[in-house]
Amino acid sequence: MTIHPQILKKNGKNEFAILPYKEFIRIQEVLNDYEDLKALRSAKVKEKNVKTISLKEAKKRLDLS
Repeated sequence: MTIHPQILKKNGKNEFAILPYKEFIRIQEVLNDYEDLKALRSAKVKEKNVKTISLKEAKKRLDLS
């Protein structure tokens, strides 16, 4: 991903970075995806030893065959 920030200075030091709105939205999407991935990985670790059932069995139990 390429970003095109405009840097604003205050007292001669970099203070703010301004991004085009589309780039800002894309960064938000990437960060949200990353947070989802972290949550999924955490859940997989926590549920590692939980007993599972097959899709066929789940459909049967929910009467979705």
